[in-house]
Amino acid sequence: MIHQLSRELIRRGSSSARTSATVSFRPAAAAAGRCFSSGGSIHWSEIPMGPPDAIIGLTEAYKEDMFEHKVNVGVGAYRSDEGAPYVLPCVREAESILMGQNLEHEYSGIAGDPDFVKLSLEFVYGTDSKPLIEKRVAAVQTLSGTGGLRVFGEFLARHGHKHIYLPNPTWGNHIPIFQNAGLEVRKYRYYDTENSDLDYDNMISDIKDVPEGSCVLFHACAHNPTGMDPTMEQWAELSQITKDRKIMVFFDCAYQGFASGNAPQDAGAIRMFIEEGHNLALVQSFSKNFGLYGQRVGALSVVTANDAEKAAVESQLKITIRPMYSNPPRHGARIVKTVLSDPRLTNDFIDQCKGMADRINDMRIKLRGTLEEVGSTHSWEHITKQIGMFAYSGLQKDQVLALRDNHHIYCTLDGRISMAGGTSKKIEDMAKAI
Repeated sequence: MIHQLSRELIRRGSSSARTSATVSFRPAAAAAGRCFSSGGSIHWSEIPMGPPDAIIGLTEAYKEDMFEHKVNVGVGAYRSDEGAPYVLPCVREAESILMGQNLEHEYSGIAGDPDFVKLSLEFVYGTDSKPLIEKRVAAVQTLSGTGGLRVFGEFLARHGHKHIYLPNPTWGNHIPIFQNAGLEVRKYRYYDTENSDLDYDNMISDIKDVPEGSCVLFHACAHNPTGMDPTMEQWAELSQITKDRKIMVFFDCAYQGFASGNAPQDAGAIRMFIEEGHNLALVQSFSKNFGLYGQRVGALSVVTANDAEKAAVESQLKITIRPMYSNPPRHGARIVKTVLSDPRLTNDFIDQCKGMADRINDMRIKLRGTLEEVGSTHSWEHITKQIGMFAYSGLQKDQVLALRDNHHIYCTLDGRISMAGGTSKKIEDMAKAI
């Protein structure tokens, strides 16, 4: 029966996925009178095949490519200069420490590990942060950044918000996360594709038109996919505008320490907004900076005005989490907690995270330099102006497909290149193909 159902889903999906991924159920009475001579299920035969995920589909295509010198620069995961997955030595040491503690595997509380949460907040806000000292930051452990985004989206929808503003472009998953949480997604202009630069004037114009009290999401650093961030002077202007318009600021911080190699610097915009009195919200991910992609480690925090607000917000975050996933996993949070609670391991982490950031920046310089050396007349200055894991190359969809089909180089259709996937041995082949 399972094999018959699988074949039926695939057969039906080949046509229906091209038109719609919407599930439509027919009344049980109507279905009961039908004859399923093909062996289809009475319950599941009308479910259409959904379209493949763009990133996962890209990885699968890469794996099926038998070309010896293929290159995958589509996935947002760090690789060594040999192209291999990389585990930070401080993470390995933390794992060894945890193995020796003979720990149990009981459930976490709904809000997760309180010590991990405390250390996460100190990492991003700073130990001298006024809201932390005054104990008015509501916070919970989350399923990395993605889980935190979904929790906060549902929290907003439950408490009066109908929409959220995102930069255009933004991380592709932002849009379905907030739509599925019940919010209308609106966009503000962010990137000037013609000049491969931040579209700051239009960004400011759009933010000024946002209705008072709305929630606006900013990427804290290393904007995905463009790698183009506002300057600190521009962040200061954005802080003033959003404060004047009573806008709820929500930072997505996925690359702290991984962008510049300096964790406090990467949190500079967040800390500025805090100092200027914003009661903002923030989601953190430890996937990139700690290399804990598969552990799903993150935190969600909301800066409130006082103890009563903190208690109320935290209670509602827990109410949102409980029916969603009940409580978060423990192992990844224990690793981060072990590192950040030990001064020596923390220093090791800072050095190792900077090493990853430096290698990515080196790949940027080499890609731009090699493109110019092999004779490209196009300006590639934006490659070295951008920061973080991704380079927003400016390649068009047909060019991306030509790279894939003719040169076995795999990047996303919007031309986003993961510089973390580049290696010294392959950078020249990439440049020549581009």
